[in-house]
Amino acid sequence: MNQVWRQTRSFPPAARLLMANQFGINLAFYMLMPYLATHLADGLGLAAWAVGLVLGVRTFSQQGMFLIGGTLADRFGYKAPIMAGCLLRTLGFGLLGWVGNLPALLAASAATGFAGALFNPAVRAYLAAEAGERRVDAFAVFNVYYQAGMLLGPLVGLALLAADFRLVCTVAAAVFAVLTLLQWRALPARHHRQPGDGWQDGVLAQWRDVVANRPFLLFSAAMIGSYVLTFQVYLALPLAASDALGARGTAVTSGLFVVSAAVAVVGQLRLTGWAKARWQPGQALVRGLTAMGLAFVPLALSPRGSSVAVLVSLVVAVVLLAAGSAIVYPFEMDTVVALSGNRLIATHYGLDNTVSGLGITLGNFGTGALWDFAGRHDATWLTWAALTATGTACAAAVATLARTGRLTAPQRQPVTA
Repeated sequence: MNQVWRQTRSFPPAARLLMANQFGINLAFYMLMPYLATHLADGLGLAAWAVGLVLGVRTFSQQGMFLIGGTLADRFGYKAPIMAGCLLRTLGFGLLGWVGNLPALLAASAATGFAGALFNPAVRAYLAAEAGERRVDAFAVFNVYYQAGMLLGPLVGLALLAADFRLVCTVAAAVFAVLTLLQWRALPARHHRQPGDGWQDGVLAQWRDVVANRPFLLFSAAMIGSYVLTFQVYLALPLAASDALGARGTAVTSGLFVVSAAVAVVGQLRLTGWAKARWQPGQALVRGLTAMGLAFVPLALSPRGSSVAVLVSLVVAVVLLAAGSAIVYPFEMDTVVALSGNRLIATHYGLDNTVSGLGITLGNFGTGALWDFAGRHDATWLTWAALTATGTACAAAVATLARTGRLTAPQRQPVTA
């Protein structure tokens, strides 16, 4: 932790505030969200379709609106969307605990999702602007705070849940209220506008300019597989735990979440420093993605019916996934800025998040369908082989982009209305 603290203090005050802000965001989010479905189904008695609708609206209103949030950040500065997102999530989380009818729950869910779409691109663009040439290091430290919030959030939520779900929602909303006040008082106004950026030409011209950036689009598409693999901590790995360990699978799944976040918190800075000392950014991305793909090989080789072998393979998979993701993340965030040509950065982050969100949705559908098919034919190895192939293909695509010089931004003329 001393290394994390030293690295944190080496950045400007605004960057440090953004890191603390992200810890608070994830602490409050994961304090509530893991227990929302149970509250909706058991506490409020909603049908399964209604529970799915509420959760789906939150996901769609976030993933589908990232481009809007990034566009607003580039046009009006980074501080306003960050504050608006925190304030909106204060209201949304507060409502989730105190309303019981479906229309109000849908409105609260949409508000919490759109809040994330507002502050996520703005925070990343602001951090990139503050860090300057130290973007990789900044995003590495940022990810430590991000993962620490994910690690502690469910534990705090579980403790509060012993009293009442409304208390969980109230505390989570209070955290976001404090963050809103903190941004208002302490976060300097910031934008990253340069002559010819295109932000003054209109929203459609701004979007056309970003979409015309072919290397960026190719990179975003190539990285979709990494998000699909990362999400398997929530999908394929819990399914495997339940399949092999029965009732103990739930406890094992919770343990896997803890292991994943702990690896990132403890190992992020060491892994980033190690990768920077040995590899170019493109090489770090390729090797990190390869590690993520190889994470599923032990599960493919585990003998069916051996709970011990499956448990060991699950732990190995989570560790490799977390380590590979820790290597990839700061270099990926830095590459997005590089490919943007240092212009319309938040819009690029917004579109990148939208692309990855669509990829996660399609990837999860495909993984779930393949899991069912493999289960019917007693060939669970097929799912793991497909995920390994996804990681390999993702690494190969990024390697091709690096080899052909497409991980650097071309000289582009702004597209005007």
